[in-house]
Amino acid sequence: MKPIRDLLDKLGAQVEKGAKFEKLASAYEAVDTLAFSPGIQTRTGSHVRDGLDYKRLMFFVVLALGPALTFGLWNTGYQANLAIEAGASPNADWQNALFQLVGGVYTSSNPLWCALLGAVYFVPIFLVVHVVGLGIEIINAQIRDHEVSEGFLVTGALLPLILPPTIPLWMVAFGTAFGLIFGKEIFGGTGMNFLNPAMFSRAVLFFAYPAYLSGDAPWIAADFIDVDGFTGATWLARAAVEPGVLGQQSWLQAFVGAIPGSFGETSTLALLIGAGLIITTGVASWRTIAGTALGTIVMASLLNLIGSDTNPMMSVPWYWHMVLGGWAIGAIFMTTDPVSSAYTDRGRWVYGFSIGALCVLIRCVNPAYPEGMMLAVLFMNMFAPLIDHFVIRRNVARRLARSGA
Repeated sequence: MKPIRDLLDKLGAQVEKGAKFEKLASAYEAVDTLAFSPGIQTRTGSHVRDGLDYKRLMFFVVLALGPALTFGLWNTGYQANLAIEAGASPNADWQNALFQLVGGVYTSSNPLWCALLGAVYFVPIFLVVHVVGLGIEIINAQIRDHEVSEGFLVTGALLPLILPPTIPLWMVAFGTAFGLIFGKEIFGGTGMNFLNPAMFSRAVLFFAYPAYLSGDAPWIAADFIDVDGFTGATWLARAAVEPGVLGQQSWLQAFVGAIPGSFGETSTLALLIGAGLIITTGVASWRTIAGTALGTIVMASLLNLIGSDTNPMMSVPWYWHMVLGGWAIGAIFMTTDPVSSAYTDRGRWVYGFSIGALCVLIRCVNPAYPEGMMLAVLFMNMFAPLIDHFVIRRNVARRLARSGA
């Protein structure tokens, strides 16, 4: 590590105040503090001295997304290969040309080539998100003369995982830019935004270009439209229009995640592994996740009791809701966003419960839009400060009553 430290020190001299490249100080600081602890440390007074800064805290979240990403790469290629084996043809785009160039074989029985095909689709989306996102962060830091925000570490990791593999790259760039600028930067940057930037970016793309984020085509990297007996729709979308379809499917398969969907949202198992890391390290609150699960169970159970002959979603059990669509990634990584979620312990229960209940309600009441987690998170983001306000007011009133004041 010493050669890297020496190199960064030499570059640091070129971005100091008055130096030739002082305008690049924010970009230098972002790289320097990501690799090493900050050079400025407190030595006296009532301070807690620790090498764990906010960048490393966010890095734990990125690590926790590793299992979902790894599985998502394989599943993307696996779903495409299943369609091709059923008679579909590969999409006529440069991704498939690149896959063939490196010697790829379209077979669902080879996990290595499935993962490679998934990577061919994922890596360009990941790169576009980071080039556009980091560019906006650096420009914003230069304009405001402050350090580059570390919050983009999580946004840059989450956003590619909640997008379909066939989405055009120019849409990825547009969604990333719009989401960051209008969902975070205009409010003051990281710590000032009241909406989750990754969810907001996806919502913008969904409502601006719904054909690219819904239906059959976006989820599988193969042209399967004319293949009899094969569908590329997500299981959640099928459940909304096909009565009893989930009874013909394997819940365990949905839990593991070998079903159509966005890169990182299909495997509840992989996401639970990540949840264990961020809960154990204290990065995320288990209360928010538990509250979301409880809200889902209560609302789904109530709607199951009501039932409907014309709405298949009203009969979907709570345990199916938890393994379909973006429920798992939303409940674990979106609801626990340290900026846009509730801060108080009781507030986290209320916040999570409301998201879980609202997610199921949107899925069931509006079958035309079966994916409810995105809207549920964004809607409750707006109420998180209000929830904390009433919790604090209640705590103050209780303490005053105890003291006799």
